[in-house]
Amino acid sequence: MKTVLYTSALILSFAAPAFAEGDVGAGEKAFKKCKSCHMIVPAEGDPIVKGGKTGPNLYGVIGRAAGAQEGFKYGKSLAAAGEAGLVWSEENLAEYVKDPKAFLKAELDDSKAKSKMTYKLKKGGEDVAAYLASVAPAPEEEATDS
Repeated sequence: MKTVLYTSALILSFAAPAFAEGDVGAGEKAFKKCKSCHMIVPAEGDPIVKGGKTGPNLYGVIGRAAGAQEGFKYGKSLAAAGEAGLVWSEENLAEYVKDPKAFLKAELDDSKAKSKMTYKLKKGGEDVAAYLASVAPAPEEEATDS
């Protein structure tokens, strides 16, 4: 019986998706460093966080293709990463904010990759990603053919 339980637990641990383990409250506080360049504003208008326009609006960034926010001019490397299929998740966004240039170099396998984002968030990237996920729009339900 123990073998069955251990085997089941092992299988479930591999089957479960990996999620960033960020703290939403800490992420909201840490985002204050980000708002000098970024805002969080839904299309409907009322800002969640008023911020700068140097960086793109981060409303709905989790689940969005990298370099795909309409109306923002991205750097070549980030746009290329998005065209290559990079979609922001809590995990990869947390890695990106630690060192954007290094992240893009690895993602694109290009030693010349650059990022317009020069700020590095040494600690709290998981928290900021969790916060951004918490203020995102609800995921759209896929239509089913009946």
